[in-house]
Order: sequence, then C-alpha cells, then structure tokens
Amino acid sequence: QVQLVESGGGSVQAGGSLRLSCAATSSNRCMGWFRQAPGKEREGVALIIFGRGDTYYDASVRGRFTISQGSAQNTVYLQMNDLEPEDTAMYYCAAKTDGPCTLRLPEKFTFWGQGTQVTVSS
Repeated sequence: QVQLVESGGGSVQAGGSLRLSCAATSSNRCMGWFRQAPGKEREGVALIIFGRGDTYYDASVRGRFTISQGSAQNTVYLQMNDLEPEDTAMYYCAAKTDGPCTLRLPEKFTFWGQGTQVTVSS
C-alpha cells in the first residue's frame, strides 16, 4: 500500500504562483496531479513517468505548470505559475506502480493523496 502526502496548496491572486509537493512511501512507475472543482469531474493536470522522465500536461495548463521529480521515484512537485481563477480546485496527487499511465484515465491510478486546496482569486 502506497501512501501519498501532499502539501503546498493555498490562496493566491491571479497571476501568482504556488508549488505543490507530493511524497510517496515507496517508488512508483508514474505519478500525476489531478484536480477537481466543485460540480465538475476530476481531471488530469500533469503526469511524469519515472525512468524516462517523460512528462504530460493538460492543454489548459501547458506552459504554465511544470511537473518534476525529486531525487527518488517517490516525490513529485507541481510548479504552478500564472495562476488563473479557473485553476481553483482541490488538487490530488496519484501514483501507479505498473501498467500504462495516462491523464485521461484517473480511475486507473491506484493510490491517491488526501488533496490540497488551491484557490485563485481575480
């Protein structure tokens, strides 16, 4: 059982920046960030596949958000710049130990963190 602990959420004004962190209790094949706003479905934000270091982003955040890994395959960061009110949501870290990794299928991720709130005011 992999446990994930997120940190770094908060409230900022539009145009500001936040950095989210997620630490897992063991190594994984990939880790990603997903978000869910009130009344909306959970959506993929960014994904990193360890080993190859491949990263993937939702079109809505590409160019503004950057996912990166720590020194081991159990930590990821999400640097969020130029935040917009539309980015307001609960952000969740997720991990998979095997199988394909894709932002389009959050239900395929096995392990989830408790979530951290990001609020962007205009």
